[in-house]
Amino acid sequence: MLSMRLGPDRRLVATDAESPRPRPDEALIGVAASTVNRGELGLIDVRDEGWAPGQDVAGVVLKAAADGSGPKAGSRVVGLAEQGAWSEQVTVRASRLAVVPPEVPLETAAALPMAGLTALRTLRLLGSVTGRRVLITGASGGLGRIQVRLATLSGAEVIAVARSAEQVPGAATVVADPADSPFVHAALESVGGQALTGVIAKLLPASPIVVFGTSSGEPTPLTIYDFIGHENVTLHTYFSYAADHSKDPEDLAFLLQLTVTGALEPAVVERFALPKAAEAVERMRRGGTGGKIVLVSEPPDLAR
Repeated sequence: MLSMRLGPDRRLVATDAESPRPRPDEALIGVAASTVNRGELGLIDVRDEGWAPGQDVAGVVLKAAADGSGPKAGSRVVGLAEQGAWSEQVTVRASRLAVVPPEVPLETAAALPMAGLTALRTLRLLGSVTGRRVLITGASGGLGRIQVRLATLSGAEVIAVARSAEQVPGAATVVADPADSPFVHAALESVGGQALTGVIAKLLPASPIVVFGTSSGEPTPLTIYDFIGHENVTLHTYFSYAADHSKDPEDLAFLLQLTVTGALEPAVVERFALPKAAEAVERMRRGGTGGKIVLVSEPPDLAR
């Protein structure tokens, strides 16, 4: 079984690994597609040799969970693995899998778990956004584009931070810098550094903001005085590892149904064959993808 692992120089290498052995509550998935998430880039920089990256996974259930939970063998599924999804096979908790409708390609489904669940859950932390202006940073990425779409579907007037309007379809207004935004009722912030300071400066008093990333890699200089004129702002944090993953199947089913109807269109912008994962990672590091990078495996063989 082909599996991408960290080599001694922290570069990804293709290895011939044994098929993983699922626990009773796990299903064995034949992987058709996975994606490269920004958080995985940081993990590659700190994990030990032999570590197998990859969380987003879409494919076919080769072996259903022995405890009888989750999708049956042969089902097309999507979900979140703990690690190792950049492989031909991976084990995933059955409680974190959703069945993919036949109308949705597995490559498209693979773009939903981390980005889609994060977008949905950060938006929920804002409460009702109907009729309110919501500022979204990092809006041109795969996650940001889903946030923009979900916020728009929820009735918000979205102010997106991106280089151009073409990168963020559906946003009411696109600005290059938070400083150019009008005042807003809520914000979703993933860039950090000066961007976070700039977003706070645009919040109306008593507005919520969800902070869930720091893609700039820069610290944010803040003092109490930065909140003058923005009193009683509520700051929420979101970490995917601390989310309630018992809700993954129903939340993924919701996102998949939006995809079926065309209300949501996950942006798959570049595809790499699984053995080319190192190239996909370097492409992600350069930034500016405007969507999700997908690693594609051979179609799962149910006989394996």
